Amino acid sequence: MTASGGTLLEDRYGTRPRKTSRRTYWILGACAVLLGGVIAWVGYVNLGTAPIETQQVSFENLPNDAMRFTFEVTRDTPERAAVCIVRTRGLNGSEGGRKEVLIPPGPKAVRVTTVIESGDEPVTADVFGCSYQVPAYLSTDLPPSG
Repeated sequence: MTASGGTLLEDRYGTRPRKTSRRTYWILGACAVLLGGVIAWVGYVNLGTAPIETQQVSFENLPNDAMRFTFEVTRDTPERAAVCIVRTRGLNGSEGGRKEVLIPPGPKAVRVTTVIESGDEPVTADVFGCSYQVPAYLSTDLPPSG
């Protein structure tokens, strides 16, 4: 079979398939294993257990749009101080009040009770988040002012 120019198709495209070396397969396999390891590490860092875990224990409405909120904090490094941001929510789900609570170094699991002032009548309270990055104004290491 010839093409319009008179050249055989086999001459133009060749008949032998290219041969892939074993070295190429080893390099591709190593890259796949490395990529899988990176994906697993990123997943562990982002989806692994949190260093500070909280659990809501109770909340109670108080007069003047305030709420007493009790929660439990479990830390992986209990010798470090932590800060938790707690908040109240109104009937429509909006945030009514917010407060930072210092969790001093101590036992691994600690129960904390605080009162949160709210702008409107609160119906629930929750922990917004916790961190080991305690702001200086919450630190107990500072001398008293005033």
